[in-house]
Amino acid sequence: MEEHTIIVEGDVIVGNHSDIKYGVHANSVILGERVELAGDLICKSDVRIDIWSQIGGNVKTDEDAYLGEFVNIDGKLIVKGDLDIGNDVKINGGFEAKGWIVIRNPVPVIVYLFLYISELLRLGKDEEVEKALSELFDDEEEALDPAAMIVPNGSSISIDSIRVPAHAVVGNGCRLAGNIRSASLEMGSDNTLYGSIRTMDNVYLGKNNSIHGNIVSRGMVRIAADSHVLGEINARTVRIHESARVDGVIRASEGIVFEREESAELSDDQLMQLDV
Repeated sequence: MEEHTIIVEGDVIVGNHSDIKYGVHANSVILGERVELAGDLICKSDVRIDIWSQIGGNVKTDEDAYLGEFVNIDGKLIVKGDLDIGNDVKINGGFEAKGWIVIRNPVPVIVYLFLYISELLRLGKDEEVEKALSELFDDEEEALDPAAMIVPNGSSISIDSIRVPAHAVVGNGCRLAGNIRSASLEMGSDNTLYGSIRTMDNVYLGKNNSIHGNIVSRGMVRIAADSHVLGEINARTVRIHESARVDGVIRASEGIVFEREESAELSDDQLMQLDV
């Protein structure tokens, strides 16, 4: 997270009714319904923007773009591939498209799949239906890029805060700015957060993280080796590795446990399940 832009090495998926006070640079981007994006949207691959969404800057993609009805783009739209655009789309800065331009109202993917499978069943092609479903839901397909950013429905990301209505997960090697507000939090390793953390349930911090703020939780806070919290910790229970560092006061109504190396060899799943 930079001053005005969120940079993601992988793909970005933003749920419905989310508010992002940044621009986004990513491989590909999918925005749900009524998403507000404050800055530029720049993609190496496809970009899909659902109905009633608003983009406060330019939109640029090296491949195809799909814009739903009533999308509003304050800047310029640059598409090096094909452009599939719905009705009543406003592009205040004009647009460039090197490929085909199709103006229509594309059927939502889930509706298309339902109609397609219904027609196959009507024609009695059970084998083709089974084949289509197996291709769509094959467990052996490649998983989502671990470098992806997924924003749940109704989330808000601004310079002041990162608000998620449910569980929040931060991977490895991230640089984040803003106070995290979520139901619970799981953070990987080698991250830097310029802000505080406040949750209803448990917080788990992996190794070598730096938190430039306080941690407040009604559940358990667990901190792995070599992590550094520059503020205070207030929680029901605190479990902290002996090599971790907390600059402020630690308050825990049900006690504090300092862990040594031998107790830190449990898996991450076991660490999240432990409670006292």
